[in-house]
Amino acid sequence: MYGANNATETTPVMTKFRYNEYLSQFRNANGNCRVRTTRVERSGPGNHRDVTSEQETDVEPLVATIKKGDVHTVNELAASCPLSLLSENKDGWIPLHYAAFCGETECLKTLLKVHPDSVDKRTLQEETALLLAVSREHLSCAQCLLQCGADPDISNKYKETPLFKACELQSVDMVSLLLSYGATVNQRCGHAWTALLEAVARNHIEICEMLLNAGAFINPPNTYSISPLNVAAQKGHLRALCFLITKGADVNMQTCDGLTALHEASKNGFREIVATLLSKNADANKCCNSGLLPLHVAAQYGHHEIVSLLVPVTSRARLRHSWISPLHLAAQHNRPSVAAVLLQTGAEVNAPLPHTHSARFADHRATSLYFAVAHGSAETAELLLKAGASVNVDPVSPLLVAVKRGCVRTVNLLLHEGVDVNAKIPCYATTFPTAIALCENNLPLLKCLLDNGCDALSCFTCIYGAKRHPDTANMSRCIFQNSSALSVTCSEPHGRPMQFCEWLLSSVMCKWAGPMVDLLLEHVGQVQLCSKLTEVLSSTEQWRAVRRKSLSPRSLMHLCRVKIRTQMGGQIVRSVGTLPLPRRMLSYLRYDVTD
Repeated sequence: MYGANNATETTPVMTKFRYNEYLSQFRNANGNCRVRTTRVERSGPGNHRDVTSEQETDVEPLVATIKKGDVHTVNELAASCPLSLLSENKDGWIPLHYAAFCGETECLKTLLKVHPDSVDKRTLQEETALLLAVSREHLSCAQCLLQCGADPDISNKYKETPLFKACELQSVDMVSLLLSYGATVNQRCGHAWTALLEAVARNHIEICEMLLNAGAFINPPNTYSISPLNVAAQKGHLRALCFLITKGADVNMQTCDGLTALHEASKNGFREIVATLLSKNADANKCCNSGLLPLHVAAQYGHHEIVSLLVPVTSRARLRHSWISPLHLAAQHNRPSVAAVLLQTGAEVNAPLPHTHSARFADHRATSLYFAVAHGSAETAELLLKAGASVNVDPVSPLLVAVKRGCVRTVNLLLHEGVDVNAKIPCYATTFPTAIALCENNLPLLKCLLDNGCDALSCFTCIYGAKRHPDTANMSRCIFQNSSALSVTCSEPHGRPMQFCEWLLSSVMCKWAGPMVDLLLEHVGQVQLCSKLTEVLSSTEQWRAVRRKSLSPRSLMHLCRVKIRTQMGGQIVRSVGTLPLPRRMLSYLRYDVTD
């Protein structure tokens, strides 16, 4: 508590009795009040978050008097008990901090007169009275503190100086005041953010000019610093960008990550910024540390207008030697408008990845089409197919990837373009089409494949037939269900190819055996189920009808349809649609009409 000192008759101050009376009156009337403090936290360069904390606390009479601006009483209390002016609350605040925070200049002068050495006293958040005054935009308080010798370069726990805070608040007068008292203009906060960077982020040209005139670095002296021009490009501030360029900013300066202002503008979709930078001789052929040009970045983020600006000024040779093409990135991130621009300007639709980078993927993917399919970019995949993308370039068929993702639209697109519906992965040998295994329990997708010529008959060609099957615990493992991507290399030898019955009756798939076999029987003629399939179909009541179907003679109508479709081969849906046949016959061949 700010206690009272013993007063003498010769001292013109408040008597001890009067002080205690004042204390009693204050506590009866204002026993509690809220002390509100505000700070700005930074979640990253240029990003701020106001954090306001309110806490209920007992406020001593002197503090309450300061908050009310009662200078006369402050003078009396200060003279009566000067040591109380240095007493701290639990947050490390002394009365000087409250006076600066509340903007009470006259109270501030009184407190500084009694204890001038407290001018730079810090709170537990390492805030000085000057920083508090600046944060609350109390210009007269800040001027008073500076005149009394306050250090303008003392920062808080976030390394934010009063000058930085003034730029954040866009207070021209406060910035001017601090600079006139010698504030260090290039001091950095905890995130290496300077006052100039903050002013640029706010697009405040007047403050930018004041800082530059005071010696702020327009081109940081080391590559680990973000340049003001990069900030202007990142934020889309055209006025600040043009101002910085006229003041000598290097348009091709790179950050420690190799990013230029052109990279930043291309990423964030600021077309006018990109056009301005190019008109000021920005180099579109500077790679960042990850090897990407601004064109790559614009393609990845889907800014087709910026892609149109960058294509003519980007070196074809640099693109050929890149580890990935802009078209691949557009495909990966499903940017059909970007892909269209790239194709119209001469991008090769079937250009593969360099072998060294392709080998980093388990499936050794190579083409932009495969990237589109693997990432579920159906729109871009359709565009690439219309532009002539080949379905037979990649080691793993894109159809298998589309089936594994369960994307019926992409599956139909690929089937329409003539992809092999019976494609397999050589290192994972099966006696039946790999696509069937990748369908898992997706019966509509399986039907789509079967309707388009997938070899259903191979699912019923078991080498054991009616004989007892050996233990298939090791054979029934299935890499397709445990991997997010297909692979062209084996982790271990598989021996003989896996049969359909061995895969279907694994612990993962056996619960769907009945419906799958039922659907497969609709696409084959008369077949004999092996002992393993017969056993599992007999084990469940609702599946016994499927077994009876396999034992009953199939109708002539069904056998004729199977024979016709077998003779027609793959691409049945497309072929049937072009035949001059009655509609009922077409429906019959498409399985729209059942027997």
